[in-house]
Amino acid sequence: MKHTQAVFFDLDGTLVDTAPDLGYALNLQLARHGKPTLTDDVIRPYASHGSRGLLALGFGISPDDAQFIDMRDEYLELYNQVFTRQPRLFNGMEQVLIGLANQQVPWGIVTNKPRRFTQPLVMSMGLSKRAACVISGDDAPQPKPSPATLLMACAQTGVEPEHCIYVGDAERDIQAGKAAGMHTLVALFGYLDVNDTPDTWGADGMIHQPGDLLALLLAR
Repeated sequence: MKHTQAVFFDLDGTLVDTAPDLGYALNLQLARHGKPTLTDDVIRPYASHGSRGLLALGFGISPDDAQFIDMRDEYLELYNQVFTRQPRLFNGMEQVLIGLANQQVPWGIVTNKPRRFTQPLVMSMGLSKRAACVISGDDAPQPKPSPATLLMACAQTGVEPEHCIYVGDAERDIQAGKAAGMHTLVALFGYLDVNDTPDTWGADGMIHQPGDLLALLLAR
């Protein structure tokens, strides 16, 4: 990963820990429907899978079910009320962002999260002015695993894909990064569940904590 000129992060489960708020919204919905709420430890592994994964966990429904769209819309309405309650950078990530700035390596966010949530969340954390780009899932015709949003990030930062690193905690992140021609890293500190097999995703490496990324860049 020598000659890295830009680093892009997935948002949920990689750059920012949003699981508490995603889970809070799910528990509000479960309570509304008279179902028992779930603990953070149970919800966390599903947090990167968005409303689809959370509804499957909480209600056992999939997009094929007739009630899915109504339940998804209800969940998103509840999440819209709470999504800026307590998002936080993962431990050590602030030091990584400072380190990237010190090395004059721009960083950005490329997420499948819809812009109506991404932009206010990033602004609430004071990250919007620090990031070289913020690309949401609905900014392109296809979200990840399509490389479209990652290529948009390259265009906005003026860096060719082969000089970029993409860090994510889901297989679709690695698929998108590889398809875009970037180097890829799996964030093992993210929202992986017991069924995930990151060693089979074909990433260029895996990091156990945010600081590992800075160590890789410093060693280049």
